[in-house]
Amino acid sequence: MLTELFDVIDKNGNKKGIQKTKKELHEQGLWHEAVHVWIFNSKGEMLLQKRAKDKDYWPGLWEISVAGHVPAGETPEQAVIREMKEEIGIKVNISQLKKIKIRKTERDFNNINFHNKELDHVFLFRFDENISKLKFEDKEVEDIKFISIKKLERELKDKKLSKTYVPHKRYYFDVIKLVKDELTK
Repeated sequence: MLTELFDVIDKNGNKKGIQKTKKELHEQGLWHEAVHVWIFNSKGEMLLQKRAKDKDYWPGLWEISVAGHVPAGETPEQAVIREMKEEIGIKVNISQLKKIKIRKTERDFNNINFHNKELDHVFLFRFDENISKLKFEDKEVEDIKFISIKKLERELKDKKLSKTYVPHKRYYFDVIKLVKDELTK
């Protein structure tokens, strides 16, 4: 199996002509690109994924509907389409997704030698179909669920329950607001 490489960028998104593994990016705190898709339905629920137990970071925790790094040679748009198919089995074209922003993330988790410097291309996707038919092709996802926005907010504010989520802090609430805005359109 070939080792997947990712472009090192500067904090403005310019490629530096260097490629590293995911582990090297995070151990060395190098800027790179990722994609995030927040999936919601018309009932006011958001889709969350539970990370597989064998993931290097935050195994078994709930998080963003679909997320992944942008490999060298791929655009964020190509990566988001691929990640949707690989992680939860949804085939989409880019016109079905709404790009809402590019988010700069700088977080250090020294206790696990994880230094995240990402430009996250953030998308919304409305999905009103039954999730029981979705398949997890790449074994990165253990489970998925729709959760009401109200329940999600309560759990994220609860000291004990919030520990069952990847620590994205304020980002969850920023996206919840954007989803609520989409639901009123």
